[in-house]
Amino acid sequence: MQTIKTDLCVIGAGSGGLSVAAGAAQMGVKVVLIEKGEMGGDCLNYGCVPSKALIAAAHRAHEMTTGAPFGIANEVPRVDYAAVKDHVASTIARIAPMDSQERFEGFGIEVIRAHGRFVSPTEVEAGGKRITARRFVLATGSSPMAPPIPGLSDVPFLTNESIWELRDRPSHLLVIGGGPIGLEMAQAHRRLGCEVTVVEAGAALGREDPEMAAIVLEQLRSEGVRILENVSVSAVRPGIELDAGDETLRGSHLLVAAGRKPNTDGLGLDVAGIEPARHGVQVDSGLRTTNRRVYAIGDIAGGGFTHVAGYHAGLVVRSALFALPAKLRPQILPRATYTAPELAQVGLTEAEARVKYGEKLEVYRLAHDHNDRAIAQRATQGLLKLMVVKGRPVGVSIAGAQAGELIGSWALALSANLKMSAIAGAVMPYPTVGELNKRLAGTYFSPRLFENETVKKVTRLVQRWLP
Repeated sequence: MQTIKTDLCVIGAGSGGLSVAAGAAQMGVKVVLIEKGEMGGDCLNYGCVPSKALIAAAHRAHEMTTGAPFGIANEVPRVDYAAVKDHVASTIARIAPMDSQERFEGFGIEVIRAHGRFVSPTEVEAGGKRITARRFVLATGSSPMAPPIPGLSDVPFLTNESIWELRDRPSHLLVIGGGPIGLEMAQAHRRLGCEVTVVEAGAALGREDPEMAAIVLEQLRSEGVRILENVSVSAVRPGIELDAGDETLRGSHLLVAAGRKPNTDGLGLDVAGIEPARHGVQVDSGLRTTNRRVYAIGDIAGGGFTHVAGYHAGLVVRSALFALPAKLRPQILPRATYTAPELAQVGLTEAEARVKYGEKLEVYRLAHDHNDRAIAQRATQGLLKLMVVKGRPVGVSIAGAQAGELIGSWALALSANLKMSAIAGAVMPYPTVGELNKRLAGTYFSPRLFENETVKKVTRLVQRWLP
């Protein structure tokens, strides 16, 4: 068996692992990268990229049916589902070279396309090679989880990995799971001409602010997506039949989007002295596992989003390469669901903030219909909610057009610990949806300025002395 000695060994070539490997190699560090599956991981091949490509196609179809308010005749789109999937595939193909083995080998990285497992606390075996490294990074991601529903294993079902292979449009897509993946796929397929029913055992979008989730769910239902909440699937039968609460649902295809499981099987964690956790492996605030030589990033460290894996990667590069302090700041990490309207969050939700801050918390709301650009585009369905404590934002929730873009400014504000005055003082081009952020910040100052009698008295006094 060939033995390789290296500075850094990264297991997993998804977004987080690739970021660590590229950053380290370009700093002159010797790197070995191990990947048993596709380069680019879930995000490129099964998650973020293909789903957004499908959503874009569905958006085009939907626009054809909703032009009348703009003076454009509504038309029923003729959807070629196979061609839509060709669009998805071409999108992946265009991005794939950035994540390719050849590109990373060009950085001087040794790429091993095989399963990697620890054989000691300081050694990993992969592809007939034994790698000894000063530091290891686990970036193995997660996979779709099939819930323990009687009969599910006996019927063909789709996941976010296998749905991209489907070439024939479903006539009726049944979806188990009302989280972001389930609802994004539900709306996209409904707009592409499928009948769609979603079954969720709890509240749909249950992690999000209920007020914001309601805006999204109302729109999906108005488009014809049937969403059953607080309904459990008790059995699945051949022919795609689900026993859901008091009724039997029949569909042509079944998509299971009921959670994910960490990819930790066969890694030899016990041999390496790495303690497991529900989300994957235990890490400290600097993303080190219980084996001090080993870091974990992304989904198996509780990340859950591609951009979080990238954030984790930056922390690990800082710590492992430069021995600089690096500490997780989960409160600055945004998330977004790409339905229409979109839903985005950074920091604390209103409920979380009330528990943490009690009477110190101030909450401000602003509807999208206060924005001229949104009015011009007839995209006024939406709401922004701001949580403030002692003049600084602690959380923002947004449901509406471009919520994923709008949340970025608030992510910066939380990351930089900005005061509300800094946000309100920013100048935005007119007319843009981005003006909503400035106006939301302005709602914090309005009662302090315009409803304050002391301020009014001082203003009148100044006016008397002005030349």
